[in-house]
Amino acid sequence: MPYFDTASSAPLHPVARQALLAALDEGWADPARLHREGRRAGLLLDAAREAAAEAVGCRPDELTFTPSGTRAVHAGISGALAGRRRVGRHLVVSSVEHSSVLHSAAAHEAEGGSVSEVAVDRSGAVDAADWARALRADTALACLQSANHEVGTEQPVAEVAEVCREAGVPLLVDAAQSLGRAPVPGGWSLLVGSAHKWGGPSGVGLLVVRKGVRFAPRGPVDERESGRSAGFENIPAIVAAAASLRAVRAGAEAEAARLRVLVDRIRSRVPELVPDVEVVGDPVRRLPHLVTFSCLYVDGEALLHELDRAGFSVSSGSSCTSSTLTPSHVLRAMGVLSEGNVRVSLPDGTRDEEVDAFLEALPRAVAEVRARLGAPASAAVSPAPAASLVVDALGKRCPIPVIELAKVIGEVPVGGTVTVLSDDEAARLDIPAWCAMREQEYVGEEPADRGSAHVVRRLV
Repeated sequence: MPYFDTASSAPLHPVARQALLAALDEGWADPARLHREGRRAGLLLDAAREAAAEAVGCRPDELTFTPSGTRAVHAGISGALAGRRRVGRHLVVSSVEHSSVLHSAAAHEAEGGSVSEVAVDRSGAVDAADWARALRADTALACLQSANHEVGTEQPVAEVAEVCREAGVPLLVDAAQSLGRAPVPGGWSLLVGSAHKWGGPSGVGLLVVRKGVRFAPRGPVDERESGRSAGFENIPAIVAAAASLRAVRAGAEAEAARLRVLVDRIRSRVPELVPDVEVVGDPVRRLPHLVTFSCLYVDGEALLHELDRAGFSVSSGSSCTSSTLTPSHVLRAMGVLSEGNVRVSLPDGTRDEEVDAFLEALPRAVAEVRARLGAPASAAVSPAPAASLVVDALGKRCPIPVIELAKVIGEVPVGGTVTVLSDDEAARLDIPAWCAMREQEYVGEEPADRGSAHVVRRLV
């Protein structure tokens, strides 16, 4: 079964497995102790730190191992904010950051700090000029991902880092998605990563704090990891993480070129094979292994199950899943279609025939889900005299409100309107996206007794 979800977690790299097994026999002792076993464990920890620092491009004494990438994010943000509390309590983030960053920002606000979110364009990228306008005299820290975890768009890290340098604001870069794929542009002050994203074991994160950056760890600390990550180090997992990072970085350039060709094939073929599909994310400035697209009139959870039955493991940022009733914050910030969203992220070694098999299975899976939901075969039928219609979709979840709209749009004349009553949060995003795809006019959202009234004018 092809596994196409490495953006969530990559399979354990063979080098990581070998290093892990070897370190289990040698790295079990306390590296802080002076006896033979402790010294041996300490040497393994030091060697892993040096290898990871070389791969990241930093000094070994700038790198801290943490219990996860999420813990690295939380420790990095809270420590940098605390270290610069005399400057101010203002934090700047992009609107498409990983949830761990946004959760840290929410906690900072709850403690009396302020947060500014920089908007992104339809491809998911920030603009350096917008970033510069968000910085203030009391800005203590800025956070920007190297590449987006849902759509793969690479951010202008170098440009933003220069803006932050000129303003005297440290920049924390979340490099979880790209650290094993490509070098991270320089200029950053803090960097975080997560081993399971590049084929290392789960439970290991990286936090890098450049020398000269003011940093004050929050919470109880001990003598471990320079006081930035309390607790006994998982030395076997750390050794495996460092070994696999070095291994994937050694072959990253060649593998990226090969995977980019496969992803380009998916990007171009999916709209040809499946009607009413929007491929999202920047087509050029993107991670080489990741592609995301959204399908009209499709329940995201049902589509993922259909693809799983066909033998393909993919993920989704769709609002139509059992885990959430609101659209992905990334897709919402981009203003793109969220329903029926599929994220394909290829592992190293993916074969051409596996991608071809996926492209063969996808149209059948989408057609099956659309038929089950009663989706329209086309967007319009012969016009009727009614100048306006009201569709009651209250209590119905994505993608039903859009399906009901598509069924009746042809029953009003050109210039007529359809008002969709909906209390589904996703409708605020998906109805305007449907209008853009079907060349109809989204008039706007109006208040209603329950939910909202979304007004659409027929243009074609």
